[in-house]
Amino acid sequence: MTTTDHDRAKTSTRSNVGPEIQYEIEQFLYDEADLLDRWQYDEWLTLMAPDIHYWMPTRTNRLRRQQHLETAGPAAAAFFDETFEHLQQRVRRLGTGLAWSEDPPSRTRHLITNVRVRSAAIDGQYDVECSFFLYRTRLEREMDMFVGRRTDVIRRAANAYGWQVAKRTILLDQSTLLAKNLSVFL
Repeated sequence: MTTTDHDRAKTSTRSNVGPEIQYEIEQFLYDEADLLDRWQYDEWLTLMAPDIHYWMPTRTNRLRRQQHLETAGPAAAAFFDETFEHLQQRVRRLGTGLAWSEDPPSRTRHLITNVRVRSAAIDGQYDVECSFFLYRTRLEREMDMFVGRRTDVIRRAANAYGWQVAKRTILLDQSTLLAKNLSVFL
């Protein structure tokens, strides 16, 4: 990689917003993680825009020459490919007590780091990339870890937090999930 290519790659991932917006969005992401860790799913749902696309494509291990094929495309298999209505149904189901995968409920810790915020083409909307680590424990011996990168579109909203997630793409570092279920939100 030449110096020019390296500088261009650094610029494309560097935040291009002021420190106030960077701070607000980071705090929003931390608040979201806290709501999930406290099982406040109804309030968490208010952070999702009505037109959200919540997507976690599958990954496969590929040789270096085929790395462009390691992530499934939009028409291929996905762990999550959900709209607001799907998320709403999942939250409602968790509230019924009939979701066997979450009774007793999991204990989770969502850690968010390396937040990068870039202005989007639409005013008041931002492209946000971050790394995440989700630790989940359930019952006496069940423990799962999910690690990866999220790419979000976050926009200003008239809610208590001032922001909403309009699009979320979750890319796990794992290609094989060993968890018994995927009842958590990432």
